[in-house]
Amino acid sequence: MNRDHISDLPDHLSDSNQRAEMATLGMWIFLTTEVLFFGALFLAFTIYRHKYSADFVAASDHLNVWLGGLNTFILLTSSFFVALAVAAAHAGNRKRTNWHLCATVILAVIFLGIKAIEYHQDFTEKLIPGRHFNVSGTDSSAIAHQQLFFCFYFIMTGIHAFHMIAGTGVMAWMIMKNLRTKEDPMTQTDRIRVESIGLYWHFVDIVWVFLLPLLYLTGLERL
Repeated sequence: MNRDHISDLPDHLSDSNQRAEMATLGMWIFLTTEVLFFGALFLAFTIYRHKYSADFVAASDHLNVWLGGLNTFILLTSSFFVALAVAAAHAGNRKRTNWHLCATVILAVIFLGIKAIEYHQDFTEKLIPGRHFNVSGTDSSAIAHQQLFFCFYFIMTGIHAFHMIAGTGVMAWMIMKNLRTKEDPMTQTDRIRVESIGLYWHFVDIVWVFLLPLLYLTGLERL
């Protein structure tokens, strides 16, 4: 950061360590609000899952467990690469940080592509809640409960996908910034940015780890 700009900052921001601590604290506060948001969705789903157990199990049977499992492996692998990016950033290696961020972005795009395939399958099989919703069975209440399951499914996976798109966009911006910057080792500001990206991405990963058993593995209790 330019020294003139630093001199204009308030006293509590003039120290680089304090700025780093505040940036990290800000990210943790943001992630806490995200935990509360997703926690409310998970709680609501669990309540209805207990209330309409058989119908939720029947609805879960329509999901593609193999694609869900594949996406889990891809997302866990992307978290591994983003952890490597954070380590490289702390080591001050801008080039290695970029390579690991690029690998994370590629895996994220693959994840979203597989998710798009799943959504297309759901559309083809008429599993979109609404007038044309079509599942086996004639009991209107059971069909309504299965629609409720798919409402949760599309809301939660859709919001998760939106978070992934946002995270991927930030990583792409960081990659472009690193390509334009020849300064090495990385500045503390850049290291803080990469660390914040890593925290966010691990959170996105954890959310999916909860979504997998809640949505995809519900139907396995029949086995």
